[in-house]
Amino acid sequence: MKLSELVAWLDDFLRVREIGDSAEALNGLQVENAGEVTRIAVAVDACEAVIGEAARAGADLLLVHHGLFWSGLTPHTGRSYRKLATLVRGDLAVYSAHLPLDVHPEVGNNVVLARRLGMEIAGWWGEYKGAPIGVWGELALERDDLCARLGAVLGVSAKLIPGGPARTRRIGVITGSGGSMIRAAHAAGLDTYVTGEGQHWTYFDAEELGLNVLFAGHYATETVGVRALAERVAARFGLPWSFIDHPTGL
Repeated sequence: MKLSELVAWLDDFLRVREIGDSAEALNGLQVENAGEVTRIAVAVDACEAVIGEAARAGADLLLVHHGLFWSGLTPHTGRSYRKLATLVRGDLAVYSAHLPLDVHPEVGNNVVLARRLGMEIAGWWGEYKGAPIGVWGELALERDDLCARLGAVLGVSAKLIPGGPARTRRIGVITGSGGSMIRAAHAAGLDTYVTGEGQHWTYFDAEELGLNVLFAGHYATETVGVRALAERVAARFGLPWSFIDHPTGL
C-alpha cells in the first residue's frame, strides 16, 4: 500500500497532532521511503541494531515507540550517519509514536498492560501537558501475586516496593519512566502503582506515602503497545509484520 495512506491513517488513529509531547519525540513519519509499504517491522526503539535487523528482514516501514531524535539536534555523523545510511540503502521508512501510543484508549501501552493484568479500566489520572496519561482500575489481589502476574505477563522479574496495603484495590498504570508520578498516584487515591522505572528516591516516596509500587522495566512495559498497534494495522490493511526484540534490561 501507499506509505502516504498508511501514515495518514496512523496520524488520525493515534491523534499525533493532538497529543502533547516532548519536542524530541517528533511523533509521526520521521523518515520516508520511495512510497510503498509491503512489510512492517515494529520495535520499542529506533536504535542502530533494530534498524539493521529491520532492513535485513526486508521491511519497508519501521514502526517504533521511541524515535530517532531523542538526542536533539545533532550532526549526521558517527552513529547518526550509520542509522540514516542503513535506512536510505534499505528504502526503510520510520514512523514513531511516543505519548500518542502510551495514552491510546485501545492499543496504548497503559491500557493494554492494565488489561493484561486483569484490570477493567475505570478512569484516567496523572496530568502531563494538560492531559491525563495514566489509567486506573480496581483489582483485589495480594500484592505479591500482582508482582508475579506482572512479571509473567512481561517475561521479567518485577520489583515490588511494598509501601501500601498487602492486598491491592485501586491500581494505576503508567508505562516507561513513570517513577516521578508516584505522588500523583497517591493524590489520585490509588494504593498500588505499576510503572517501568524510577530513581533511587522513589523508594522513599512510595514508602512514606503508603503506596505499593511495581517496577517492571522501561523497555518491557512498552513492548505491549507497538505489538497491539501492529496487530491493528495488520487486521485493517493485511500487511505482514514482525516484532524486533532488543531488550535493555532497564
